[in-house]
Amino acid sequence: MKKHSARVAPLSACNSPVLTLTKVEGEERPRDSPGPAEAQAPAGVEAGGRASRRCWTCSPAQLKKVFWGVAVALCVCSSWAGSTQLAKLTFGKFDAPFTLTWFATNWNFLFFPLYYVGHVCKSTEKQSVKQRYRECCRFFGDNGLTLKVFFTKAAPFGVLWTLTNYLYLHAIKKINTTDVSVLFCCNKAFVFLLSWIVLRDRFMGVRIVAAILAIAGIVMMTYADGFHSHSVIGIALVVASASMSALYKVLFKLLLGSAKFGEAALFLSILGVFNILFITCIPIILYFTKVEYWSSFDDIPWGNLCGFSVLLLTFNIVLNFGIAVTYPTLMSLGIVLSVPVNAVVDHYTSQIVFNGVRVIAIIIIGLGFLLLLLPEEWDVWLIKLLTRLKVRKKEEPAEGGADLSSGPQSKNRRARPSFAR
Repeated sequence: MKKHSARVAPLSACNSPVLTLTKVEGEERPRDSPGPAEAQAPAGVEAGGRASRRCWTCSPAQLKKVFWGVAVALCVCSSWAGSTQLAKLTFGKFDAPFTLTWFATNWNFLFFPLYYVGHVCKSTEKQSVKQRYRECCRFFGDNGLTLKVFFTKAAPFGVLWTLTNYLYLHAIKKINTTDVSVLFCCNKAFVFLLSWIVLRDRFMGVRIVAAILAIAGIVMMTYADGFHSHSVIGIALVVASASMSALYKVLFKLLLGSAKFGEAALFLSILGVFNILFITCIPIILYFTKVEYWSSFDDIPWGNLCGFSVLLLTFNIVLNFGIAVTYPTLMSLGIVLSVPVNAVVDHYTSQIVFNGVRVIAIIIIGLGFLLLLLPEEWDVWLIKLLTRLKVRKKEEPAEGGADLSSGPQSKNRRARPSFAR
């Protein structure tokens, strides 16, 4: 079975509200070696022309990755927007955001069993559940998953996961889903800032610009509704949720580093176990204190709760393990695409007003999100691309002139034998 490494994105991901806070990253593939035609091409203008034309072609493997990227992005978009809209619909019948958070997080327990099913189906060297579990436990150290490791390296992330999801769901009660989804995209900027400060990641001017755009978008979004208390509280909740998400990712990278697919699946399942063992008491307390109260268990919309949990689980699985078949950037685009989907739904189902300030804020935050998707060497790639374009423009007239000058000579050479006769 191929080994993959899973890393918390210095921004993926992520990038999910009630969504995953770990990012899985596949191992890099070696670059394609030049083909026989390119390797044996003669020097000169003709070889340069072939090389310049070759750089614009894509290999079948790259096209396959792009195709899968489009499919994964659509899956991320639909599951993310669907879970957000279903949560909003659920609160009309079941006003209990923390209970919904607890119920959906319990489904994280399924990560490792689903991973093991995939391992059995795909791997040539099949291992038992116990063997696979012990191998994945090495992620936590030589002693594996001990009680001390559970409380020091898993429990804090379980708390951050719950806070992120609860604050996001509570914000949906206060403001529309369009504003919530676009504001949560700012977590990518928060991850960059924390990584730059805590992890000493490379400074990039374009990402500083993206962070400034994100902050400006938050301020403009607050101004769009006239600083009403309801909207200000909702925006503060989303920003707090995005901050918890960013803190989760940076701490994961700082304390745990990277993980393979199986290790990441085990870690997410452990978060589900932590939620069942230690967070279950909180919904019970909220119920008896009537903070989150429902008259009868028959009144609970179980279909909505299960549907939300399934969509959220699907979103987390695709976002965490989709890197095995496509590029991380294409997956992240699915999160941005969910914003216009939520906007369309809000337009027909709520009284949202898309005034100029709100539209500009959405565009600014979206632009900042896209800037953060640029790779670290984007400026080098841009310079190389411009250089290739210039070389190609110079070669095209040279090739045309060579054809014109060689045309009469070739005709004379062909005419001489016939004239001699």
